[in-house]
Amino acid sequence: MGRKSNKESSKAKEKRLKRKEESSRIAASQAVCDAANKLEDPMATLQPFKTFDRNGLKVTIECKRVTDLDRDTIDWAFQLTKDNMQKMYEDSDWGWNDKDKRDELTDEAAWYLLARTDDNKPVAFIHFRFDLEEEVEVLYCYEIHLNKEVRRKGLGKFMMQILELMAFKTQMKKVMMTVLKMNEGGQNFFVKTLKYAKDEISPDDTLFEEPFAYDILSKPVGQRKPLQQQSQQQASASAVAAS
Repeated sequence: MGRKSNKESSKAKEKRLKRKEESSRIAASQAVCDAANKLEDPMATLQPFKTFDRNGLKVTIECKRVTDLDRDTIDWAFQLTKDNMQKMYEDSDWGWNDKDKRDELTDEAAWYLLARTDDNKPVAFIHFRFDLEEEVEVLYCYEIHLNKEVRRKGLGKFMMQILELMAFKTQMKKVMMTVLKMNEGGQNFFVKTLKYAKDEISPDDTLFEEPFAYDILSKPVGQRKPLQQQSQQQASASAVAAS
C-alpha cells in the first residue's frame, strides 16, 4: 500500500491529539472527585454551619459517609424517604421498590448531611455524592428530607447552602439533582427558593412522544467570596426559608 499523504497524516495526528486531550480532561475531573471522596469531613472548614439555632429549632449538623452511619440512622433515612416519596414514585413511571431504594441510599459512594437534636435524634438529611455527570465533576443531591416537625423553619435551605459551599470548597462545577415534575414542593423549593434551573442534560419533552416524569436541575458553582468570610457572614445572617 502507498504511503498516506501529509494531509491525511495531519488529520490523524489531530484526532489523536483531541482524544488525548479529552482523556486528560476526564482524568483531571475524576481526580477532583476522588480527592473530594477521600476527605475525612467535607464540613471541616465550615464550623459556623455545624449548628442551626433559629425559629425555635436547634440542631447540630454533621457530614458522614454512609459507611460510618449506624443502622438505626440508615433505617430512619430509608423510612422517611419511603413515607415522603413512595406514592409519587408509584404515580410516575419510576415505580417504587424497597430494595432498590435502600441499595441506592446505602451505596458506598453515598455521603450524608445530617441534622440531629440535642438528644441525638435525626430530624433531617441530605444524601449526596461527589461524582462525574456527563464527564463533569458535580455534587449530586440524591435526596433531601425533613421530619414534619422541623419543616418551614429554614433548615432545608440552610443545609442546601452547606451543600453548595462544600461543592465550592471541593472544586465541583455544579450542584445537581433530579426532581419529579409532580413534586410541586420540591420544584418550588429548588427552582423558586434556591434558584436552580433545568440543566442542559435534562430531557426535552418536545423531542419524544411521551413526556418525561422528571427534570434534572442544576446550579453552577460560581465565584464566591472567600469561604471563611462567607461562612461567617451567612452564619450570622437569617438564612430562613420555607422547606
